[in-house]
Amino acid sequence: MDPLLISVLALLCALPLIWWLARRQGTAQRPEAPEDRLDTLAAWPPEPTRVLRSQERLAFSTLKLALPGYMILAQVPIARFINVPKRNSYAEWMRRLGSQCVDFVICDVTSQVVAVVEIRPPVEQLGDKLQVRLDRLARVLKSANIPIHVWNEERLPTIEAAREKILPDTPAVPPSLARKPAPAPVLATVGAAALAESAVAVEGPAVDPFADTDRDWSQGEVIEVAEPAGSTWFDELEESVTPILPLPERR
Repeated sequence: MDPLLISVLALLCALPLIWWLARRQGTAQRPEAPEDRLDTLAAWPPEPTRVLRSQERLAFSTLKLALPGYMILAQVPIARFINVPKRNSYAEWMRRLGSQCVDFVICDVTSQVVAVVEIRPPVEQLGDKLQVRLDRLARVLKSANIPIHVWNEERLPTIEAAREKILPDTPAVPPSLARKPAPAPVLATVGAAALAESAVAVEGPAVDPFADTDRDWSQGEVIEVAEPAGSTWFDELEESVTPILPLPERR
């Protein structure tokens, strides 16, 4: 084989190695950014602040009174209650929309989202970039079959109007968790007073199955609720564990 051709082939094979070594050396010699040398607490001294603005606090009170039994959460990141496939860059999705927060999320007692409420200024006060971002949010929620209700912060609805407009078709307590009637043999053995109490419990409104007063500790009642989809939003936070005291023994 021609020596010149061998030299050319060897040079072509060595070029990727030379490029990799040069890039590695340049990365190693790159100076550290000034932001990397800043102390987290010294450079950004933390201090507590309010979570909600005055109009948002009024809207929160309206929702609590209009939707009793439902769980109202404020300033929830979208990545906390919407799950997306990971076939594309999840970091890019977080940059576009995942880190954005919605004002209020309405959930049932299992924390399943049933509706979203946004408090916004009048349309004429919204900038073009903000309007584009809000439109993208509305499309995402619509695609996830989550109703979104937009309130004008200058004209908040009354409690009755909010209840009529927002009250979800999904009950606050899912039917699978609602109190069920006792079996027939048990009802046949109880007294008249206990039978009347059971009838009221069955026919009356659904109760919160997570309230301690409604637990039947003697029967070892256990309510299983599906866990939400995992998210990377709060992964860096440390979780404090509170010890659970044992129940007092029944005599």
